[in-house]
Amino acid sequence: MSRRYQVLSLLALLSLSAAPPAVAQDAEPTWLTGPTTVDLGPAAQLALTEDLAFVDGQVSRRLLETWGNTPSNQEVGMVRPTAEDQDWIVIFEYVEEGYIKDDDKDDIDADAILDSYKRGTEESNERRKELGIPGLHVTGWYESPHYDVGSHNLVWGMNAASDDGSQTVNYNIRLLGREGYMSVTLIDEPERLDASRVAVQSLLKNFSYKSGKTYADWVPGDKVAEYGLTALIAGGAGVAAAKLGLFAAAAKFLGKAWKIIIIGLVALGGALKRIFGGGARQEG
Repeated sequence: MSRRYQVLSLLALLSLSAAPPAVAQDAEPTWLTGPTTVDLGPAAQLALTEDLAFVDGQVSRRLLETWGNTPSNQEVGMVRPTAEDQDWIVIFEYVEEGYIKDDDKDDIDADAILDSYKRGTEESNERRKELGIPGLHVTGWYESPHYDVGSHNLVWGMNAASDDGSQTVNYNIRLLGREGYMSVTLIDEPERLDASRVAVQSLLKNFSYKSGKTYADWVPGDKVAEYGLTALIAGGAGVAAAKLGLFAAAAKFLGKAWKIIIIGLVALGGALKRIFGGGARQEG
């Protein structure tokens, strides 16, 4: 029996637009199973274990389009478990916007960011109503934003409730590198997220940036992003594309039924303006 998932995707308010296109009836892609090592774009790789399956960025984008969504064109792969009793999926996107300084790592104001998410979501509910999408309300952190200085990983998770009574969670990881960051989005039903989060943490132990691409490889003169960790949480890659109806047709490929709930996103202060306005600089 297929399971029904409530998936929360953190997207920009401005990206809410037309209704999703008709779903194409494409054949199921071939998922590569481990053990093997796969490239995640030009900068990173993943040692895939035998209990995981992978498709590359090109196939990932085709799947998103098939499922009625607009890819960000930054997708570098998707991973899912092969076990029948696990149904999570991870989307990898590589965002090459320059080295993100972590100077504000001790100044991340979780309360202010949460308030920004709440306000942006409530403001966008009228647009969701026009699209026939139930209203959505951010209810708090599933996992408050935190940054690991050693691994240079930024993690946060958001809880939300829909007017139709469903509970949703969006779980995000950003892996910082020399020239940008890897966006890792975990999708699973909320009641199973505790278990799938552990599985993904194990998966990411086998993630690595290639030689010369790590955070520690940065040298003066390299491109530097115009924003820091707070703006990455408040805006980040989520503003890149509208993904209305994400995974609405995934059951045809994964044996699962999916449902997307869209949440509006408002960055703190001028964060989004900085993200869109130039993106990066060089430091000498």
